[in-house]
Amino acid sequence: MSNLASAVFAGAVGAAAAHYFLSAGARKRPRLEPVSTSHASPAAGHYSQAVKNGGEVFVSGLLPIMPDGTKLSGNTFEAQATQVLRNLEAILHEAGSGLDRLIQVRVYITDVKNWGLFNEMYANKLGAHRPARCVVPVPELHFGLLLEVEAVAAL
Repeated sequence: MSNLASAVFAGAVGAAAAHYFLSAGARKRPRLEPVSTSHASPAAGHYSQAVKNGGEVFVSGLLPIMPDGTKLSGNTFEAQATQVLRNLEAILHEAGSGLDRLIQVRVYITDVKNWGLFNEMYANKLGAHRPARCVVPVPELHFGLLLEVEAVAAL
């Protein structure tokens, strides 16, 4: 390529890049929409139960807490997992999604001995749907609770 052709090409690429970056500010930013329901554990800090963005809903970490704020500390793992899954289902429903639309789920558990029980309960609740999932053993969770779940789902 001649020097003139290289200069013309570089100028065209530079102009296209400038147009792209200058017009980026004029593009509409995605609308972030907080999701809140009284049918799940309340957000107890500076966060939303979930946030919708584009075609997805991002669910905050859910602890085994009743919709009225009662913490299930001291209850069995099964009782705590049941409440967490109820909270997840209620928030997804409020967002216009559901368990069958889950894309990714992250589960924090304080005792790996409960992994199998959670897997069984989770499989029974989700049926044939198998979203991506990660189970993370942790030394402890807030209020002495035994698990926490966060998720991303399609709308």
